[in-house]
Amino acid sequence: MDTFAYQRPGTVREALRLIAAHPDVEIIAGGTDLVTLLRDRVRTPARLVDINGLPLDGLRWSRDGVRIGALCRNAVDDERLAAAYPALVRALRAGASPQIRNRATFGGNLLQGVRCPYFRLPEFACNRREPGAGCAAIDGDGRLHAIFGTSEACIAVHPSDCAVALLALDATVVVEGARGTRLIPVGDLHRLPGETPHEEHTLRDGELIVAVDLPASPFAARSTYVKFRERASYAFALASAAVAVHSERGVVRQARVCLGGVAPKPWRAYAVESALRGRRLDEVTIAAAAEAATEGARPRPDNAYKVELVRGVVRRALTELRDK
Repeated sequence: MDTFAYQRPGTVREALRLIAAHPDVEIIAGGTDLVTLLRDRVRTPARLVDINGLPLDGLRWSRDGVRIGALCRNAVDDERLAAAYPALVRALRAGASPQIRNRATFGGNLLQGVRCPYFRLPEFACNRREPGAGCAAIDGDGRLHAIFGTSEACIAVHPSDCAVALLALDATVVVEGARGTRLIPVGDLHRLPGETPHEEHTLRDGELIVAVDLPASPFAARSTYVKFRERASYAFALASAAVAVHSERGVVRQARVCLGGVAPKPWRAYAVESALRGRRLDEVTIAAAAEAATEGARPRPDNAYKVELVRGVVRRALTELRDK
């Protein structure tokens, strides 16, 4: 690990000043991802800004929904949150061990680096780590990589369980910067790789995530999260689905279906939502929706198995909601 300057601001304004003043800077909160990247020299900042002293924790409820502070830990245990947004709480609990969730934060979870081994091992070529270097994963072991939204420059998947649930629940990311407050729909926070996979998100220079807003909605309480992984202990998703459904008289009026573990960002499955709207949530509809979940998939030979996994997690999530 290289040496770096360390600063711990006491206010959001001071943190923004430090971030803006030093371009070669990293922000640390829980550190569950960043410390590993520092240790492996994937990230080599000249300055580390520790934001744990900022007043960005806790839940703030209103009739419009709930605001979750960026420093709220992923181990949040709140009965009201679990009842209003079950998909989110299930995603958090599936994401990591209790020890890691006690440290990991909402803001950091959204911005964690991809889990591609070629990204995390500097001896391999990686366009995310070094623009223009190439992508070792293209001709390497691609079993864990994406089947949606890839490019010839990158095929890595975004690892966050939490972000998938937040997308299904229409969350908004609240950021602060020198120009004031900005609201970013969570679906617009992450970029697809295209030709510039090193540009991972849409935050502007000097901006800081301060909160996540979850709106009150008719479908949030009837939501769930299903995750398939290589082992029963905590591991990253090979495929996952966050699903929320609002029905009237047995007919689906609104639906949100988002996939994880299969794309460079949380993946909105619009074709599945279309297959659900206006229909009863029966076996025929569930089967058609699960089939629609693979629309647009471009698997590689060694990760084609993910196509069936996507069908499986969508089918399981919808069946669970039907039986509630």
